[in-house]
Amino acid sequence: MNSFRKGLKDGLPIGFGYFAVAFSLGIIAAGAGLTPFQGFLASLLVNASAGENAAFIAIKESVPYLQMVMIMIVSNIRYVLMSFALSQKIRPGTALIHRLILGFFLTDEYFALAVSQDPYCDPYYSYGAISFAAPCWASGTALGIVMGNILPGRIVSALSVALFGMFLAIIIPPARTSRPIAILIVISFISSYLLNTFTSVSESTATIILTIALSSLGAILFPVKGDNHAQ
Repeated sequence: MNSFRKGLKDGLPIGFGYFAVAFSLGIIAAGAGLTPFQGFLASLLVNASAGENAAFIAIKESVPYLQMVMIMIVSNIRYVLMSFALSQKIRPGTALIHRLILGFFLTDEYFALAVSQDPYCDPYYSYGAISFAAPCWASGTALGIVMGNILPGRIVSALSVALFGMFLAIIIPPARTSRPIAILIVISFISSYLLNTFTSVSESTATIILTIALSSLGAILFPVKGDNHAQ
């Protein structure tokens, strides 16, 4: 219970932040035609803002199921690497059910909390954080859909920008300290503009193409050598 209470306390700011971001995500989901319940269920089962954003755009464009699967894999592949790292912070002998639950709810924020625990992360600490933050994420999406269906178009358009503001908040700090990341971000902006302006490629397909192409380009041009994480 001590670990659970500590996790619940640390998860409070994450939950409030999730609610605000999920509200903006709900605005996008409303444009894709989802009901509040569908949005609530989507955010309860998919704990990834970028992945959900890409999924809602794909739903709006009525892409084939196979393409939807590819979009989800590309958007969320980073969680595989996070899972490898998190496995080192789980005490040996921890039951499989705990490992599966932690993997299911793995997000950038939960990961940061878990790996900050020393020497191991108690699963019940993560459960405490999840117990508040996860409902905030799901309910924020549902409320965003409700408001997206009743608010004037101009306000809905303005609120939908908030999610992209969160994405900028994620990429700007590492771009300021890493020239390779900054270069790749600039290339991604230009490439995305060119694809959307001069081709008929859908946003969903463009996401897959650019993610794979730019990740490969970054690995080739700016490889990480040894333990030098600053590159």
